[in-house]
Amino acid sequence: MKKFLGAAVFGLLSLQAFAQNEISYTVSFPNVIHHEAEISMVVPNVPAGTLKVRMSRSSPGRYATHEFGKNVYHLKAFDASGKQLVIKQTAGDVYEIPNHGSSVKVNYTLFGNWIDGTYAGFDETHAHMNIPATFAFPVGMDNRPRLVKFNYAEKQDWKVATQLKPMANGTYFAPNLQYFMDSPTEIANYKTASWQVKNTDGKVQTVHLITHANDDQKTIDNYAEMLKKMVDEHFAVWGEFPTYDYGNYYFLDDVYPENAGDGMEHRNSTSIVQRTPKIAGYESNLLGTFSHEYFHSWNVERLRPKTLEPFNFEHANMGDELWLAEGFTQYYGNLLLTRAGLKTADNAIQTFNGLVNAVLLSPGAKNFSPIEASRYAVFADAGVAIDQTNKGNIFTSYYTYGAATALALDLRLRAEFKLSLDDYMRALWKAYGKPEIAYTVPDLEKTLATLTKNPAFAADFFKKYIYGIQKNDYAKLLINAGLVLRKANPGKAFAGFGKINTLDGKLILGQTLMGTPAYEAGLDVDNVLLTIDGEVLKDVAAVTAITDAHKPGDVLKVTYLYRGEEKTAQLTLIEDPALEIVPIEKTGGNLTPAMQTFRDKWLTSQVKSK
Repeated sequence: MKKFLGAAVFGLLSLQAFAQNEISYTVSFPNVIHHEAEISMVVPNVPAGTLKVRMSRSSPGRYATHEFGKNVYHLKAFDASGKQLVIKQTAGDVYEIPNHGSSVKVNYTLFGNWIDGTYAGFDETHAHMNIPATFAFPVGMDNRPRLVKFNYAEKQDWKVATQLKPMANGTYFAPNLQYFMDSPTEIANYKTASWQVKNTDGKVQTVHLITHANDDQKTIDNYAEMLKKMVDEHFAVWGEFPTYDYGNYYFLDDVYPENAGDGMEHRNSTSIVQRTPKIAGYESNLLGTFSHEYFHSWNVERLRPKTLEPFNFEHANMGDELWLAEGFTQYYGNLLLTRAGLKTADNAIQTFNGLVNAVLLSPGAKNFSPIEASRYAVFADAGVAIDQTNKGNIFTSYYTYGAATALALDLRLRAEFKLSLDDYMRALWKAYGKPEIAYTVPDLEKTLATLTKNPAFAADFFKKYIYGIQKNDYAKLLINAGLVLRKANPGKAFAGFGKINTLDGKLILGQTLMGTPAYEAGLDVDNVLLTIDGEVLKDVAAVTAITDAHKPGDVLKVTYLYRGEEKTAQLTLIEDPALEIVPIEKTGGNLTPAMQTFRDKWLTSQVKSK
């Protein structure tokens, strides 16, 4: 009895300590028609000294900085008696309160009219909130719990969907700042479909499809059936589900043509924003984002690079591992839809085709490693540059670069070790993901060495293809599955002008890429094409017609304007370097039983019959 009483008293004291430290928010929408939200934050038990309050400059799932503070205004602070406090704004997103009592209340207006995975958007139909874009926070109090209440009495049909823990009186809880910032929230008259999944330990969890779209319930239910197949294939790769906090996982899906579009993973949910009129009629096209983001609930959310721990809300995290965190996820996102029967094998082959072309032909992949591509994320991940960059020549997306690396490793493991990339992902999950031990690139190499029982292979693969810029022999690897890698347009001439823009009848070059005839001829962005081979150019079709009328090796005289001055260049055509992947049976070749078996084990369902 004494022990019980002592425990009860301890519990009461813990609750009191919790209440003293809990940072609470209220959000209301009195001017939602004009995309505004009113937000209040109360910080209790404020330490002596200057209180610093700020908006985030980054967001979980994003790797570049984003200036969320630009949409905050009318920010004011008050003490417990309601007296307004003096605020010094020391940066665009930082506010300092030098003198205050033990409790401070901060009010501000937030404008939001950008519906994607990164920002916030408010209108008469919903409140779409990425937390870092929405909520200010006190600096230095990251471990304090958060409690938020949404007030929307005037919107009787709205409901809240979020991975935050529901509490009494319509409030929602997060144990600390990191979890709070990782919890997107949608408030709308949404439709939902849910189903249960059983983990290997027998515990049942619930997956929810939350959809704010112009679709009927039957469409949502049918779409959920497709997602069930997808989820089963993801489970087959990893061998178990993550333990979702509070037993739930949420797909927060927002569908409307004027949306910005996006997909953003979070620990127990994902924000998926799509730009179609509705789901019905577009089901297949919309699945890719779901598959990619759901794979992240293992890869990134729990199997996590050390460079993302903890997530920095004042600046972007620099990391070396996005080729695996995002690239391998990109590879599986498409592959698992094929295994689930939601995409055809031809769809998968088409995707592989794009990956191989990118990794073998793009200047960024030719001259920079996957690790270097990952580091460029701080500039590339939805970051906007006003000035022109040389990105086309120095950067290949870590999504495609990593996915092409995953493709090569998968095929090599299957051909050389009778293993697969599935085995590698499961090994990483057991070593780092399930116990949530953040990994480094050397850890990834060590796991590959252990799995293959061949440290030399692992060291060679990482030295050449992760730290280095060498490329795998994709033709040799793909033929194991009866897939032929060949020139897409043999004998066809190629000039490499890239995208040509038209303005007031002028043909204006975009950035030219290293290695192309146009680049080697000295042609560059904003050059205005005048003539090719003596023919005056009236439209882009004329450029194509002239190139098509010649063969590789032909030299063409090009006249163009550079800063208003007419100049001349000699351009030597080459053979179109584009590649294509074709099933061997479509080339007239023989698909052997071994090739068929290899292909089936790779591309068909791995779900064991229940």
